[in-house]
Amino acid sequence: MSVATDHSHGSHGHAHHHGHMLSAGLLTANEKQAAAVQLTLAMIALSLLALGIGWLWLAPDEEGVSQLLLAAASLIVAVPVVRSGWHGLRHPSLHGITDQLIALAMLAAWATGDLLTAALLPIIMIFGHVLEERSVIGSKEAMEALARLTRSHARLITPDGRTREVDNVSLKPGDLVEVRAGDRIPADGRVREGQASLDTAPITGESVPLEVSAGMDVFGGAINLDGRLEIEVTRAGEDSTLGKVIALMQRAESSKPPITRLLERYAQQYLAFVLTIAAIAWFLTYNDQIMLAILVAACPCALVLSAPATAIAGIAVAARHGILIRSSAFLVELADLTSLVIDKTGTLTFGRLRLKDIRLTANTDREIVRALAASLGAASSHPVSRALASLVAHDAYHPLTSVREFQGLGVVASTAMGEVALGRPQLFERLSVVVPPVPVHDGPLAGMSIGGNFVAWLLLSDTIKPEAAAAMTELRALGLHRQLLLTGDRQSVAHTLAREIGITDIAAEALPADKLKRVLSETKSGFKPLVVGDGINDSLALKAGAVGIALGAGGADIALASSDIILIGSDLRRLGTCIRLSRLCRRTLKTNVITGLGWTVAIVVLAGFGFLGAAGAVVAALLHNFSTLLVLANAGRLMRYDEPLAA
Repeated sequence: MSVATDHSHGSHGHAHHHGHMLSAGLLTANEKQAAAVQLTLAMIALSLLALGIGWLWLAPDEEGVSQLLLAAASLIVAVPVVRSGWHGLRHPSLHGITDQLIALAMLAAWATGDLLTAALLPIIMIFGHVLEERSVIGSKEAMEALARLTRSHARLITPDGRTREVDNVSLKPGDLVEVRAGDRIPADGRVREGQASLDTAPITGESVPLEVSAGMDVFGGAINLDGRLEIEVTRAGEDSTLGKVIALMQRAESSKPPITRLLERYAQQYLAFVLTIAAIAWFLTYNDQIMLAILVAACPCALVLSAPATAIAGIAVAARHGILIRSSAFLVELADLTSLVIDKTGTLTFGRLRLKDIRLTANTDREIVRALAASLGAASSHPVSRALASLVAHDAYHPLTSVREFQGLGVVASTAMGEVALGRPQLFERLSVVVPPVPVHDGPLAGMSIGGNFVAWLLLSDTIKPEAAAAMTELRALGLHRQLLLTGDRQSVAHTLAREIGITDIAAEALPADKLKRVLSETKSGFKPLVVGDGINDSLALKAGAVGIALGAGGADIALASSDIILIGSDLRRLGTCIRLSRLCRRTLKTNVITGLGWTVAIVVLAGFGFLGAAGAVVAALLHNFSTLLVLANAGRLMRYDEPLAA
C-alpha cells in the first residue's frame, strides 16, 4: 500500500495516507500536497529506474553507472517510506503495519544489494495508492457534494422590503429570505408566502417534487423548481437538517466497524508473526527474494480496507436516500433485527390534526362550511382552530366582525351570512342553539352554526401516513414478523390505527418509562428490536433498542440525539431500504474480508515456496495492489444501489 503523507503530524507522516482518508472523509490541502509530492518523487524514481535498466542493457560493461542510477532511484523514494515506517512504530495502527513491512523489505533489499527491488517496491506501492484513491467508491465526492450544498447565497429581505445577497452561513432564525425559481433554499424554514415545487432529492432522496405553500416547513438545500417563495428561517448552519447531515456523515465515517477493532487488537502480534515467518524462510532457504516477497505479501491492506471501504460506501448510499447513519456498526446490526417497536403519533401518523370529514346536518353548501370554518379558525390559537385555518387560502376567508373567543369552547363572529359559531357542543348550549346527536368519532370534532341554526360537524383526526400499511407489510416480508404499536394515545385510537396498518400487538397509554420497559422486555425475550419514533417520549426506547430510528422531518431534537439512524424525509418505506442496504453491506463485507484474507494468505504461501520467481518481492507487490483494488471495486459496487420511492 502507499506510504504516508505529511499533514497534521508536523515533521512526521501519518501512517498510511489512504487509511487516514477513509477514516476522515476529505483530504486536507496539506495531505493533497503531500500526495502530489509522493507521486512526483515516484515518477522521478521510475525514470531513473528505467534509465538504469536501459544503461545496463545498452552498456553491460558499465554496471557501476547503472547501479548508481538504481541507488538514486531507491534513495528518492526511501525517505517517505522510512519516515512512514518510523511513524508506524511510534503510533501503532493497522495501517502502520503495512508501512513498517514495506520499510523493512526495502531496507533488506538494500542490505542484500538488490537495488532494483529496493526502488521498485515503494514505487509500485505509491502508484497503487494513487489508483486506490481514484477508486475510493465516491465517498469523497458525496461528502464534497453535500459540503457544497451547505454553502450558498441567499436573498435576505430587509425590514424596509429590499433584498440583498448574503452568504447563507450568516442567516439566523427569524430572518426572511426570498427564493426564486432555480434557487437553492439557503436554510431550514417555514414558507410565509408563495407556492412552488421543490426538488428535495439532495436531502431526502425523494425523486418526486414536493409541492409547498404558505405554512409548510422546508429543508435547506432543496431546489425551487418554479414559483417564488418567502421563507422565514427556523434553523441555519450546523443546526439545519443539512448541517446535521454533514456532521453525522463525518462522525459515521470516523467510527470503526467491529471487524476493524478486532484486527487492531492483534495488530502487533500479526507483525511479529510475519517477521517470524520471513526469518524462518530465510534461514531455511537463504533466498533473499523469498524473504522479501513474504514481507510484501503479508501487508494486510486488502483486509484492513475491506470493512471501512464497505462502511463508507453504505453510509454514502444511505445519505443519498435520506438516511443518516451515526455509526457504521449499525449497518451490520440492522441486518439481524427480528422485531419492530413503533410509535404512533408523528411516526405512523403525520402528528398534526387534519380535517377528516364534514357531516352536514342542514341544507348548506359544503364549501361554504369549509371557508367559514377556516375563517373562524384563523381567529383562534387552539390546535383544532389552527388545523381548520389551513382549509382554504388566506384570500378566501370570509370577513369577520365582532369576533369573540370563548376559552376552551370555540369562536363566535358576525359575517355577511349572520352570526357564525364554531366549537364544542357546550358552546352551542350556551348560545341556545339546538344541537343534533354528537357523532361517534375517535378524535376532536367541532360543530358549526349559522344564524342560530346548527349546520355541520367537522371531524378531525391525526391522519395515517399513506405509506404506513405498505411499509409494515414490507418489514414483515423482510423477517420482522413481530410488530408492536407502542403509543401514549388512547386504547380505542391505537386499536383503530393498528387495524388499518395490520399490527396486532398493541400497548397504548404508555408513558416514556413504560415504553423503555417494553423495549427491554423485547430484548430479554431474545428479540433484536428495531425501535422507530420521533418524540421526546420515545427517546428512552430509541436508546434501548438494538437499533433506534428517528423520523427527522419533525422529530424532537432529543429523539434525534438518542437514535442510531435518522430518516430525514420521514417516509416509512425507507425502513425497508435501511434493512435491505444493511444486508447488502454485510454480504459485501463478508466477500471483502474473505477476498482480503484469502488473497494475502495465498500470496504468502506462494512467496514462501518460491513460486513467485526471481523477482518475488516485485511480483508480490503487484499482486498485493491488485487484491486491494479488487476489494475497493467490490465495495464501490454498493454505490450503484438505488431505491427510488414511487409517488
